[in-house]
Amino acid sequence: MGEPERLEFARERHVLFLEAMASELPGNYAPQEVNHLTLAYFAVAGLSLLRELDRVNKDQIAKWILSFQVHPEMDNEFDNGHFYGFCGSRTTQFPSTSVKDPCYSVSHLASTYSALAILKIIGYDVANIDSKALLSSMKKLQQPDGSFMPTHIGAETDLRFVYCAAAICSMLKDWTGMDKEKAKQYILNCQSYDGGFGLVPGSESHGGGTFCAVAALCLMGFIQVDLASNLQESTSIDICLLLEWCVQRQEEDGGFQGRRNKLSDTCYAFWIGGVLKIIGAYHFIDHGALRGFLLSCQSPYGGFTKLLYDQYPDIYHSYYGLAALSLLEEDGLEPLCVELGILSAAL
Repeated sequence: MGEPERLEFARERHVLFLEAMASELPGNYAPQEVNHLTLAYFAVAGLSLLRELDRVNKDQIAKWILSFQVHPEMDNEFDNGHFYGFCGSRTTQFPSTSVKDPCYSVSHLASTYSALAILKIIGYDVANIDSKALLSSMKKLQQPDGSFMPTHIGAETDLRFVYCAAAICSMLKDWTGMDKEKAKQYILNCQSYDGGFGLVPGSESHGGGTFCAVAALCLMGFIQVDLASNLQESTSIDICLLLEWCVQRQEEDGGFQGRRNKLSDTCYAFWIGGVLKIIGAYHFIDHGALRGFLLSCQSPYGGFTKLLYDQYPDIYHSYYGLAALSLLEEDGLEPLCVELGILSAAL
């Protein structure tokens, strides 16, 4: 017997799902309005993986993205403590008419990463962006321990924002926006006893945190592209223990869990698979079993679900399901620059 129909890659359904998401998000995404740019990244990046960017108006998208950047009114405002990156949505860009809104014109590291990634994907020359204001103000978000706050008004500091800062510097080809050595030390302090990385020092190892740590180290030039070099050279992180932790996250159903004693989840096929790809150890996992898990998470409506047998897809897991299949070199998908989360062709 041939492979069951449900295990075929439903490319056309995914294209239609993401095209619809790129046009108008369903009402149940309204609570995530503050993350509008990040949601747009999932839709645009997903269509780019599917080689279907012609379904969106790239010039219109570029204009829309650029409208979210916060600019200093005068050159001497660089030192006023504000971060001149990109706001995540109109809500965080414009003041409330009823209350004094402390989040007015607050740009965010994650939104800035998403904005630049989208611009790179659609072919916009990011050299046209005011990177001087962006990078000089971003550097002020770095804390004494090497971590980053995501906004100038204060928030949690963890590996997510160290990664965002590194990715921003890499995409702009300018590392004046961060102290790489301080960031590296913070990352090293986040490696746990079991080899994975927690989001903050002393916390439980987590698939997302581990990706942020390893991808940031790679972008900053502290990790080599092949396993042999990483094992031979001193990278200051325990590569052997990291490898063991990552490989142990693949479950019997073929998928990856983000932490011990958790169910397999579509997104971790990318987060942890990406770590293994970066350190040159992707060949240690069961590719066939992982592909089977991912294709079993396809929704009949297009897109991917979070867990096996979930009913409905969401844009987040749909993008990362495609990204994970790209790592597996699925036919019909473009190759991905893992550490940046954009097409290799967009570099």
